[in-house]
Amino acid sequence: MTRFTIASFNVKNLIGPDQEYYEFQTYTPEEYAWKEDWLADQLLSMDADIVCFQEIFDEDALQAVIEEANARATALNAATIPDKSKRYHRKVIFRKLAVETYASGTLAFAPNSADSGTPGQRRPGLAILSRFGFVGQPEVLQDLETPLDIPFQPLRGLEAGDAGYFRIRRLSRPVIKARIPIGDKIITVFNSHLKSKLGEFIRPKGAEFAPEENLTDYDPIGRALGSLRAATRRMAEAWVLRREIIEELKAGNPVMVLGDFNDGEHAVSSEIISGEVPFKNYQWMLRHDAKDYGDRYSAEEHAAITAQVEQMRLHSAEKLFVRQSLRDMVYTSAFAGVYESIDQIYMSRHFVTGGHDQIGQMEYFSVFNDHITDGSHAEAPYNKLASDHGQIIAHMSLFEEDQQS
Repeated sequence: MTRFTIASFNVKNLIGPDQEYYEFQTYTPEEYAWKEDWLADQLLSMDADIVCFQEIFDEDALQAVIEEANARATALNAATIPDKSKRYHRKVIFRKLAVETYASGTLAFAPNSADSGTPGQRRPGLAILSRFGFVGQPEVLQDLETPLDIPFQPLRGLEAGDAGYFRIRRLSRPVIKARIPIGDKIITVFNSHLKSKLGEFIRPKGAEFAPEENLTDYDPIGRALGSLRAATRRMAEAWVLRREIIEELKAGNPVMVLGDFNDGEHAVSSEIISGEVPFKNYQWMLRHDAKDYGDRYSAEEHAAITAQVEQMRLHSAEKLFVRQSLRDMVYTSAFAGVYESIDQIYMSRHFVTGGHDQIGQMEYFSVFNDHITDGSHAEAPYNKLASDHGQIIAHMSLFEEDQQS
């Protein structure tokens, strides 16, 4: 059995010192040193084989964090792992105390297409760090070759015609797709960071700012429209990601999807990514081509439909763990008294018990969230250098060929 760990880590605006990433926002050398120290320590504690990072502005800064984590791991191992001259060096506990470095690991970085490098107007990218390397070159998706048009149909009772549509040409942040060799398997890993809940407000031509941004002249309707734009964009980006996932699943490839979804598991955007949950009994439902009350799906059709839906469905690592551990709550974000999980790890049927093509399973799920402070708490302004997201880790095991069902 081959074991590995895979994690999602939103580092919150990683960039070197004295570089203005958002307007008037920079790190002093001292602040940056504190942040690098905290990130390296967190990475060392996580000790994950695969880490999907979000909010990376500067690849060099991330590389510095990794190198610092490597140095600390080497020093820790030297202090705690006995050499072969000690008669007790074979004790099992020392295998658990040892920390593997990323010295032989591979880093794939995807800068944001919208990042021009202009101070104060930077845009973050993503990265995947893998101790196993990659099969081929990881792929980056952000600018769409063909714009995505989402048409709306006229509501019942209205004449047919143009009911409008929503179009996107670029994702707000890139998606990285990487094929990673683990044991004798190859797993497709997606790292994503969907549009945030921050409203999108349109600045009139020639104006310094959008009217809705002026909180001294509060515009609740305009700000609600900004939230609508953000949510619509987030759902459209989720669909683009879903399309890529389905391509991998149809090819028979095991899939894991990680990242900052900026929404909870039951939000529409998250459900787009994970896919539908099969209906309990399709025999209760009218057929799509029903001609009378009795035109329902047959038992055979129910089984076939359920199988097709399950084939393309993803499963939440958090929810799988909550069910098996009886843990009450997991959260990765806190603001204004709301604690929720907006960082997710989803996995295909290949890792869920009972599937005929199961290749492995999740053994445990960890969340590092002790550093999370509610945005309404008095301490909140002072912990800005740490991440405002919890880190999540899925502890996985892969079966040997003769163990697969």
